Amino acid sequence: MSTLRTILSFPNPVNDYAARTVASMVIILCVAILITNIEWIIWFLLYGFIARVATGPTLSPIGLLATKVIVPLLKLPNKPMPGPPKRFAQGIGLFVTAVSLILFIADFVFWGRVGIFVLAFFAGLEAFLGFCTGCFIFNYLMKFGLIPKNVCEACENYPGKIQKKRFII
Repeated sequence: MSTLRTILSFPNPVNDYAARTVASMVIILCVAILITNIEWIIWFLLYGFIARVATGPTLSPIGLLATKVIVPLLKLPNKPMPGPPKRFAQGIGLFVTAVSLILFIADFVFWGRVGIFVLAFFAGLEAFLGFCTGCFIFNYLMKFGLIPKNVCEACENYPGKIQKKRFII
């Protein structure tokens, strides 16, 4: 049972560079979907989100490629970030991908493509600017008390945390 619990756990903290690498690969898959309309790529993307929500990179081909190959190959440093907001962001990606797949299957291809485009846009914010929209939403949900503070105590010191700016005159 402890082995299963270990497999089905999300890392905390996560390496921000690995998360940005995963987001880059999500963009590549989204572009491939938008160019080809090949449904099995959406299935692969969906599996990746399911695996990352459930286990982090452990069962995700993209997550494993990022953490075990690309990040070490590029000699990117470990930049620890709290795991729960990243897991929440993966959950949003899972939802958008699942809705897009359903739209593709129901022959609402245009709207499925819109969903994939939206996914690519937000993955691009993460990959290129280091802005995790899901993490931003997560922090607001904590601020409003919809997510208990004990879910992510490390989020209090998270660089993306919403803070009041102080101006010195």
